[in-house]
Amino acid sequence: MLDSGAALRIVRSFLKTAGEKRAPAAMGASGFVLGIPVFFDTVFYLLIPLAKALGASTQKNYGLYVLAIIAGGTIAHSQVPPTPGPLFVAEQLNIDIGAMMLGGIIIGGLAASVGMVYAYAINRKKPIPLRPSGDPSEKALPEWDSIEDDQLPGLWLSLTPIVLPLILLSGKTVFTVATDAMGITSPNWLGHAIQLLGDKNVALTLAASVGLYTLFRKREGGRDVLKNAMQSALASGGIILLITCAGGAFGGMLQQSGIGPKVAGISDSVAIGFLPMAFLLTSLIRTVQGSATVAMITSVGILAPMATPEALGFHPLYLAMVIGFGSKPFPWMNDSGFWIISKMSGMTEGETLLNFSCMATIMAVAGLIFTVIASALFPLV
Repeated sequence: MLDSGAALRIVRSFLKTAGEKRAPAAMGASGFVLGIPVFFDTVFYLLIPLAKALGASTQKNYGLYVLAIIAGGTIAHSQVPPTPGPLFVAEQLNIDIGAMMLGGIIIGGLAASVGMVYAYAINRKKPIPLRPSGDPSEKALPEWDSIEDDQLPGLWLSLTPIVLPLILLSGKTVFTVATDAMGITSPNWLGHAIQLLGDKNVALTLAASVGLYTLFRKREGGRDVLKNAMQSALASGGIILLITCAGGAFGGMLQQSGIGPKVAGISDSVAIGFLPMAFLLTSLIRTVQGSATVAMITSVGILAPMATPEALGFHPLYLAMVIGFGSKPFPWMNDSGFWIISKMSGMTEGETLLNFSCMATIMAVAGLIFTVIASALFPLV
């Protein structure tokens, strides 16, 4: 999507539709949509040159544009599969991937909206000026400007790698719920087709194929272009696998140590609910070691044995979302994302703490509150 220009097409379409007055909302929506299939670091690298271009043209609201990208991108990173963290959590808690995507989009969208409120407020009180940061993204400014719209793929083709798996995975979820409600035990050929296409491996493979087709079409079918794109994707995927496996192993060791029942006992003794306890546990792991993905994987490794609908009183989906929100506070100097945002945006360390770290914490707490309310009103069991 990055190499073919599909990601740039999505951002430009959002900005064109929203207009200058709603540009922060468009940047936030772009960050959220692109944060579903793409790691946050890459999303930020793509969008920060556009934020700088908007800041330079309007001579205001630069910090607001940056925070809008962060609000959308970080929430999608921790709430919506197929990003590795929420995907792993959903697998460990036996949650349907389609249900995880829908829940993450709905409640994650609400939390991101709260983050946008903070972004507007802090931008009015302490605006961030556009400074030369010396990062590589500034060199991309003329590159983005020089690309004409007719050089980019169409909007629907650009959105297909994101929308297609969402439709297939959520379609399977809706179909399963509907057939269970009607008592249908042996679906016909259409039901088998929906089950096949709604399998996460099939759905994501189809989405990746569309992305490759888009790249093949826009780069005039160059074989080397496709080969380099696949090599780059597999190389970055290998790093993700290492992070996921290491975090899973760490969580498994903690689980074998018997810490899970101890944590549950603490929540009972101090009258704290299971969801807030899971939020605090994930937040502690995140603060200590700095990685949101590792925090989610480690936390679910501890909590998964206790996370049955009978024990919880609500669907494990809500626990998965709380673990995702718990991976947000309080990013500081041991987080690689903190330095990426600081150096590429030109913010000082103090400004990054006030803007990024505080906003991430506020979104996390808001997400916890929304999830607790949803679990009480719609337990789904």
